[in-house]
Amino acid sequence: VQLQACGGGLVQAGDSLRLSCTVSGRTWNNYFMGWFRQAPGKEREFVAAINWDGVSTYYADSVKGRFTISRDNAKNTVYLQMNSLKPEDTAVYYCAATVNSGSLYIATKYNYWGQGTLVTVSS
Repeated sequence: VQLQACGGGLVQAGDSLRLSCTVSGRTWNNYFMGWFRQAPGKEREFVAAINWDGVSTYYADSVKGRFTISRDNAKNTVYLQMNSLKPEDTAVYYCAATVNSGSLYIATKYNYWGQGTLVTVSS
């Protein structure tokens, strides 16, 4: 299974970005998908997750109401729409996939990881 994330960039505070993560290699409909981020000098942290059919979504408190995770199973792609970006959202964003349900906010639950895409938010 390979995950390819893209969509990062340099934006100003208050702007929006949409990250995409395309999955290849296996039937992905059974996978739960997550987004994590890692800022310089900090540990990787959970951002959002979505279950296999897109019905249930989960968010970190820090992004709730601003970020939206979604998936298009026909395109094997999961998205992270990020609105009202803040400088503290600056980080490398990683998408991840797992067949394990539950505790989707825990990074070690995920079996596969993308390479990361950098999001920089200037003030």
